[in-house]
Amino acid sequence: MEQGKTIDQLDIGEKASLTKQITESDVLLFAEVTGDKNPIHLDPEYARQSRFKERIAHGMLTASLISAVLGNRLPGPGNIYVSQSLEFKAPVKLGDVITAEVEVIEKIPERNRVRLRTVCRNQDGTVVLEG
Repeated sequence: MEQGKTIDQLDIGEKASLTKQITESDVLLFAEVTGDKNPIHLDPEYARQSRFKERIAHGMLTASLISAVLGNRLPGPGNIYVSQSLEFKAPVKLGDVITAEVEVIEKIPERNRVRLRTVCRNQDGTVVLEG
């Protein structure tokens, strides 16, 4: 069974990322799985009346890309995601290409934990989420 890195194998400043285009299908499936059927995500007419003028992806769909980096790349399989604070900085539109990046910023050996900086950027480099 594949295992991710232990705290001893992680270095301050170490980074990993994942890039994904957010599709119509992603938004529809996320709405179905979570039950979050807010019309800003699903109804083009409703969204046109909003400040965004078009549909946007669920913020937590974007945040879930961070979870994918943690579970698959850094620290990797077997890690436990204990907590996170999130700040949504800009909307993610359907078709945006999002890069989720995780960086080790602190090691806490006595608790066998690390603190990570997380950021998601769109294809233009705009920060859409920080944590």
